[in-house]
Amino acid sequence: MLRALSFVGLLAMIGAAVGMFATGNLFSAAPAVIAAQVAAGALMVWARVTFGLRSFHATADPTEGGLVTSGPYSTIRHPIYTSVCLFVWAGALAHLSPLSGALAALEFADSLVRMIAEECMLIVRYPEYREYATRPKRMIPFIF
Repeated sequence: MLRALSFVGLLAMIGAAVGMFATGNLFSAAPAVIAAQVAAGALMVWARVTFGLRSFHATADPTEGGLVTSGPYSTIRHPIYTSVCLFVWAGALAHLSPLSGALAALEFADSLVRMIAEECMLIVRYPEYREYATRPKRMIPFIF
């Protein structure tokens, strides 16, 4: 059930991002938006390099190789989802409209679905995840 839910969440995340792009709401020439999206891209790359090449699948399945708690994972439990949300929200805030807000909210909601599904599976696969999750926040250090 959790795998299926995470897959549906991924499809909806992709749909929201494609919707943002198709409506011209994803990118902006504003320096603040460019900076936020470059930062989001850098966070994504840092997280992927730290995590390694062991996880490229559509469902939020825990992988072999141990729990990753270094790099960006030492301060944010879900840096890849965080980077996607930052990228999309930067675009949405640059193009304020009910549509861009709805698509960015959909992106966040589906990221949250995937995070929760993944955490439930991680607790089963890596019992130490429960203790790790008490330190770094999901997306925003010290807040959420």
